[in-house]
Amino acid sequence: MTVPEAAASNRSLAARSWRRALELTAPISQHAEVTFPIVIEQAATWFGDALALLSDHQTLTYRELAARIEHYARWAVSRQLEPGDVVGLMMANCPEYLAIWLGITRVGGVAALLNTHLRGDALRHSIAIVAPRHLIVAPEFAAAIAGVASQCDIWVCGGDAGGRPRVDIGDFSLAVIDGPLPTLSDRALYIYTSGTTGLPKAASVSHYRIMQWTHWFAGLIDAQPDDRMYNCLPMYHSIGGVVAAGAVLVAGGSVAVRERFSASGFWDDVACWDCTLFQYIGELCRYLTAAPPHPRETSHRLRLACGNGLRSDVWQAFQDRFQIPRIIEYYAATEASFSLYNCEGKIGAIGRIPPFLAHRFPVALARFDRERGDVVRGDDGFCVRCAPDEAGEAIGRLAVDEVGLGGRFEGYTDGTASERKILRDVFIKGDAWYRTGDLMRKDRAGFYYFVDRIGDTFRWKGENVSTAEVEESILTHPKITDAVVYGVAVPGTDGRAGMAALVARPDFDISTLPDYLASRLPEYARPLFIRLCRQIDTTATFRPQKSALARQGFDPAAIDDPLYVYDRRQAAFTELDGARLAAIQRGEMRL
Repeated sequence: MTVPEAAASNRSLAARSWRRALELTAPISQHAEVTFPIVIEQAATWFGDALALLSDHQTLTYRELAARIEHYARWAVSRQLEPGDVVGLMMANCPEYLAIWLGITRVGGVAALLNTHLRGDALRHSIAIVAPRHLIVAPEFAAAIAGVASQCDIWVCGGDAGGRPRVDIGDFSLAVIDGPLPTLSDRALYIYTSGTTGLPKAASVSHYRIMQWTHWFAGLIDAQPDDRMYNCLPMYHSIGGVVAAGAVLVAGGSVAVRERFSASGFWDDVACWDCTLFQYIGELCRYLTAAPPHPRETSHRLRLACGNGLRSDVWQAFQDRFQIPRIIEYYAATEASFSLYNCEGKIGAIGRIPPFLAHRFPVALARFDRERGDVVRGDDGFCVRCAPDEAGEAIGRLAVDEVGLGGRFEGYTDGTASERKILRDVFIKGDAWYRTGDLMRKDRAGFYYFVDRIGDTFRWKGENVSTAEVEESILTHPKITDAVVYGVAVPGTDGRAGMAALVARPDFDISTLPDYLASRLPEYARPLFIRLCRQIDTTATFRPQKSALARQGFDPAAIDDPLYVYDRRQAAFTELDGARLAAIQRGEMRL
């Protein structure tokens, strides 16, 4: 096939993907009481004994999944859960996880999907901001939850309950489900996001968004009953917990759920479970491409991989080596008012918006001043649109029709944080646009490319890391008096690794730092580079000069301050000298 022929084929394939997505989502708003739990109940009548969810420890057919959903719905009714009441959920990936939140939302409850990596103050905060009546946890998280949520009823699912009540055992059949069904406009989930500053925020997710996400993706990937999705992404995230599973289930396919990603076990899983689809984040693709050859890496039935964050320098090698016929890269955020999709397979692009959908996805790039940290406004007071290939902040216009469900920003539990995500009087007086906090550029063909994050976050290991949260944790150390955290680029890796510039007392012992950080932060948020400074330089308004520190990076030849890097083999911070820097640059030192 010639290059022009391949391009034409890709355009045709993309057009069919868009058409299917539109056809599946068009009827959603016409049926206000058909929510995702109802869709699964209906699927049980059509697909019955076909596999819906499977893992190493549990398998559920569609009929069994519907029964589990009903079980948890009756449990919620038996606990007098009122519409809008919140139930926190903290469990590792497993089929039961999906059944639980579907059952809770089936009767109008709201499930808050807690990050299983959180501990201490961050976990306490995440629970407090949603004020749950109940918490459902796996046994391994019960102690952590009990230490920060003494005011909530704690229920254990599976394993040894340790004397606590069990939610997965009991006869709840007498609890009658006879109340009004939740509607598409009602809240279904709280999904946590780091945002741009501070501790985690709880993003509100309506039943409509769940229906839109699942059916839209089902159309894009052309999900069929004989498809099987491999899902190793965290189920407390919108992609792993809703999209990857839901897009296949609405079509009658099945989902293979793995607790966590394993590069060494990936191809065995995909082959043994006969998977046809794979949901990725870019870092996973890089890990697989960097791994030694596996005897089953091409003995699979994968027809498509979809996800976000696949770097252009990894894309072709990943696709060629593992013989993946098609890749759909996209850009999305749990709370965002729009998404972008690269259905054409354009390497490096995060998506485009076909002309016939421009009215449905009003997206713009606003010129951004990095020094001021804000968008640029012209003499008329309105924002300035970026020229082709000029980087700017991606923004999405919010719907002004309060009746419609599409194009809305559903916000967070924190009203102030919600308002900060809205840009007003952007191109005309009175308009409002959602701020992504991401810099992008758009080429002349209409493809968008991710450039960088704005503000106090960086992305590492597929997670958004809040620098403010990490700084607050570090500053509780009795020997550290000041801390600035930022992300730094590391050759051969996706995102940015955490680095902390610290001012410490003379008796500070850096050997104590790894255990201290591990007790307070999830692994992906712990700084991998440490710079010990005599003082932190600030601006005239007493803000730390974080951008200058980030630009200086971690080159010991250019920085006089002591530098350290976390050595995984020694589980300790070791002095960063020229030899170790060279090892990092060659990719010989795993971070």
